Amino acid sequence: MPVQKIKRGYRKTRYILYKETLVDFKEHFWSFLGSFFGIGILAYIQSIHFTGNDAVYLIGSFGASSVLVYGIIQSPFSQPRNLIGGHVISAFIGVTVHKLAPDIIWIAAPLAVSFAIIFMQITKTLHPPGGATALIAIIGSDKIKALGYMYVFSPVLVGCLILFLTALVFNNMTSSRTYPSHSTYHKHYHKIRKRLVGK
Repeated sequence: MPVQKIKRGYRKTRYILYKETLVDFKEHFWSFLGSFFGIGILAYIQSIHFTGNDAVYLIGSFGASSVLVYGIIQSPFSQPRNLIGGHVISAFIGVTVHKLAPDIIWIAAPLAVSFAIIFMQITKTLHPPGGATALIAIIGSDKIKALGYMYVFSPVLVGCLILFLTALVFNNMTSSRTYPSHSTYHKHYHKIRKRLVGK
């Protein structure tokens, strides 16, 4: 009896390891393509509007969002409400904290991140890269700090919408990927898509 349990446990472990180490080239291809175009569009806008190394549209938290929105599209953190709401709320909080405590980084940085987490939890828009968006409002370059509340609209809201629209296109190009994955979003999006395509 114990030998059978050990064998069964061994088979389960092998199966789990096998599933976890499978390489799904189609999934990786679409993840690459979506993130390439999403970040590429932001980089192009950056190159048109700003010169030099001072990136305004390419805030670091968008890289982390790309991992979620193009790589783990079924995650609750990847859904549109979380992507857009999490970033916008966090940006607003980051700018507000910076205005209240502009020169006290050791207070402003943890306050911005902590309040961003709390407000994302309250509004059910938890998006892990949002914490970085709040922090960038505190520690970002002078150009970013000079934007004030415009930081919330551009680059944050504009960037989120670009990532979201790109995700809608590339995450729905194959039948194995559906984004948004939440049933309400999924139903409405695919109804509209079918009407537009005429199927």
